[in-house]
Amino acid sequence: MKRIIGGIAASVLTLASGAWADTQGVSDNEVVIGAVNDLSGIFAAVGVPATKGANLYFDKVNTNGGVHGRTIRYVVEDNGYQMPRAMQGYNKLLNRDKVFAMLQSLGTPMNVAGFKLLDPKGIPNVAPLSAARQMLQEPMDNKFTSFSTYYDQARVGVKYLAEKDGGTKVCSMYLPTDFGKEILEGTMAGAEEAGIEFVAETTHKPDETDFVGSLSKLKEEGCDIVSVALGVRQVITVVGTAKKMGLDDMDFLGTSASFLTVVAAVPGGVTDGFHAAASWQDLWARADEPAPNAFIEEYKAAYGEDPVGFAMLGYAAADLMVRALEAAGPDLTQEGFIAAMEGLDYTDDLVGNHIDYSAEDHQGANSVYVSVVEDGVWNKVHEE
Repeated sequence: MKRIIGGIAASVLTLASGAWADTQGVSDNEVVIGAVNDLSGIFAAVGVPATKGANLYFDKVNTNGGVHGRTIRYVVEDNGYQMPRAMQGYNKLLNRDKVFAMLQSLGTPMNVAGFKLLDPKGIPNVAPLSAARQMLQEPMDNKFTSFSTYYDQARVGVKYLAEKDGGTKVCSMYLPTDFGKEILEGTMAGAEEAGIEFVAETTHKPDETDFVGSLSKLKEEGCDIVSVALGVRQVITVVGTAKKMGLDDMDFLGTSASFLTVVAAVPGGVTDGFHAAASWQDLWARADEPAPNAFIEEYKAAYGEDPVGFAMLGYAAADLMVRALEAAGPDLTQEGFIAAMEGLDYTDDLVGNHIDYSAEDHQGANSVYVSVVEDGVWNKVHEE
């Protein structure tokens, strides 16, 4: 009888382990997570700290034994915000590294192109560093975002500024990509909801550095509110150039792509007065709260430097991934992981919002917070 029971038990174990044994990126002691991020291009100020924040969390989890006995190997490929390099990264991660899931891939056009490779394999794409609506395009089953969209951020931000300062004419400066076009559409929607006029737009190249001509055009059009969907350095240059030109009556609005510590902390108050709408709250504005304070100390101890906002987001994204891996159980499959993601519902005290998913809703948070730079730091002025 013991022999029979033992044989049955062995068969059950074999069947239980067989499911994950056929799952890409999963072994008995490791799960491989990938990312195609920008570590050297126009959004490196986003990608680099986000990657460091995620690694900090994963290192802590691995030191404590991993998740269900599996350590997490996080493989990040640099796209430099260039499409060819992004596709090389996706191909390497999928075909050589055999990743189980993607976490924090950056860039709207890069993510959209990557879906053509991820979707046929059912690879989950979690917490991309893009708030574009296309991050949840069909098939949606394997896609999970963390925050509100660029469209809603721009829409809410424009309405707030119109009410706050009485602006009547709205304009936009943007990269002519999916990223920029969505912010343009949200800007137009915000103007319509506020009952004011959208009057002008200018398009720009990723390496453009001279914005005098564009700002002169917007001045002639009488723009009161200007949304910007540009690279990080470009946003700083635009705001600084506008001040030099005496365009003090223009309100400049960014989205989560511009809601960076480095944007607020430009010496000389260059960006004071710049607004950004995002789906999380600033780290340093809440530095005295328990969760942000603990993260700041942990990050400084690990890296010897102060963290920035996107380091916080990287840490929070890694936490999100680990929560789902834990909930999926030891027999890890894509189907089980997706079901676990759809069951997550928690308050993220570090980021300052509430995350919840369901089978019908793969967007984690819906909140929009508008903040303004004052004396080199972000201060929240509105939430919706």
